[in-house]
Amino acid sequence: MCLIYIIFFLRRQRIILRSAMSTSEIPINWKRNLTVAWLGCFLTGAAFSLVMPFLPLYVEQLGVTGHSALNMWSGLVFSITFLFSAIASPFWGGLADRKGRKIMLLRSALGMAIVMVLMGVAQNIWQLLVLRALLGLLGGFIPNANALIATQVPRNKSGWALGTLSTGGVSGALLGPLAGGLLADQYGLRPVFFITASVLLICFLLTLFFIRENFKPVSKKEMLHVREVVASLKNPKLVLSLFVTTLIIQVATGSIAPILTLYVRELAGNVSNIAFISGMIASVPGVAALLSAPRLGKLGDRIGPEKILIVALIVSVLLLIPMSFVQTPWQLAVLRFLLGAADGALLPAVQTLLVYNSTSQIAGRIFSYNQSFRDIGNVTGPLMGAAISANYGFRAVFLVTAGVVLFNAFYSWNSLRRRVASRASG
Repeated sequence: MCLIYIIFFLRRQRIILRSAMSTSEIPINWKRNLTVAWLGCFLTGAAFSLVMPFLPLYVEQLGVTGHSALNMWSGLVFSITFLFSAIASPFWGGLADRKGRKIMLLRSALGMAIVMVLMGVAQNIWQLLVLRALLGLLGGFIPNANALIATQVPRNKSGWALGTLSTGGVSGALLGPLAGGLLADQYGLRPVFFITASVLLICFLLTLFFIRENFKPVSKKEMLHVREVVASLKNPKLVLSLFVTTLIIQVATGSIAPILTLYVRELAGNVSNIAFISGMIASVPGVAALLSAPRLGKLGDRIGPEKILIVALIVSVLLLIPMSFVQTPWQLAVLRFLLGAADGALLPAVQTLLVYNSTSQIAGRIFSYNQSFRDIGNVTGPLMGAAISANYGFRAVFLVTAGVVLFNAFYSWNSLRRRVASRASG
């Protein structure tokens, strides 16, 4: 609790003063905000993934021994962050709609920085588990950055802007594990947490001094309740289908993660550089998404994000199926690169459609609900992949995942059909 009091004290003493200076007196430059938010998402994505390569080693260093116990605790400390993020996101989204998105960005960056410092001095596994849960509770930089940009960017550029913004987190997540592994080898495990905290502090300062937001606080009485939020949506069923799509995107991504290295080893046979090959194959979808997201987002602004979403889902199915039948790691790498290019269009298309079907008054909550579904997918995806591979083998994971994505493509098409028809007639 003391950590939360510290964050809110700093917010009231320093941040409100700065926020008062950045009201309507200063015009909003949404392009500058997009650039700074991109840097913030990049740093946040990097900070989260910096500790991923050695998290099981840190669990072992804290006294957990034995293969099964190490696997169990590693899984717990990894997944509990997403679980608590899913629980907390709606609360922070509602607060963002009342107090502003910039304050939520600052709260998230500073809160996570403090938690990272505490992780670096953890003395046992229970402390680490609680701190990982607290990290999930205090997170939310990226969804709030999405909400901020979505409410400031011109409607006809929202696809490009949100696609560009998504590449920030992807870029950070790609570079983070590499940097984290190198830093851990050079300086040890605990110092990496302090370095990560420094990265998040830089994110806090960039947001504090360079992001501008004209936001008039809303009293608690004036806030729309959940029923009123649903009633204010142009198409509540469509918005729910978009939340489900976000969940399934993460399930599809996460289901492959637990078995990828083992599948690559099965394909490659006895080679000395299996870790390098696995790392490369794990990274190529992110590189492809980085290249495709802004371009496909811009295309979505021209032809409609619903078309981009449906086509990308169908392409994903057509790429997942042959992954079950590949014979070499390089065949898998090519297919995963193409899959990453399609995946790069999915979340920006969902976010753009959320912008189209909601108002700025409830943007914080809509994006936070979407984040909750995303976090649930992050938890359930690896569990699904591990369960399928344990019972039916590695190749079955790709076929089942393709089936799940195919179901979502039909579900999304059915939900979007009326909207596409109304736009065509208009």
